Amino acid sequence: MPNLEEAIRERAYQLWIADGRPEGRADIYWLNAQREILTTSVEGSAREAAAAPTDTVATKPAKRRHDRGHAWRIVV
Repeated sequence: MPNLEEAIRERAYQLWIADGRPEGRADIYWLNAQREILTTSVEGSAREAAAAPTDTVATKPAKRRHDRGHAWRIVV
């Protein structure tokens, strides 16, 4: 998507054309197009994140050490 505003503008125009080009409702078409574009973008990102491999590095658990007179603390 080259530019978010451009994509919204194009989609709003498509919706307006499909609806018979009514006058005085540009804001409605803009908001509907914006919602569609952003929803599609968010859903696509979520799918990509879910499909992305999760390369995790195994790490050793942190060791606990008790200092005299002090509470437990984590030593890495």
